[in-house]
Amino acid sequence: MRIDKFLKISRLIKRRTVAKEACEGGRIKINDKTAKPGDDVKIGDIIEISLGQGDFKCRVVDLREHVGKNEAQSLYESL
Repeated sequence: MRIDKFLKISRLIKRRTVAKEACEGGRIKINDKTAKPGDDVKIGDIIEISLGQGDFKCRVVDLREHVGKNEAQSLYESL
């Protein structure tokens, strides 16, 4: 799954276009490498997000195409 789509589905970032811009701006890393919007995410990957004043780090636990609002956090675990 593409990183920009994963960020939107998991609700880590609200919109896919914002996720794409964050990747293009170098604010998203996958396994310590700067991510491009089309980079693939696999289960077990570590994602680092640097937006605003804070940083967020999580591990991908599951990949699904559609997830309800209440289940979105089940796709990742915070580190």
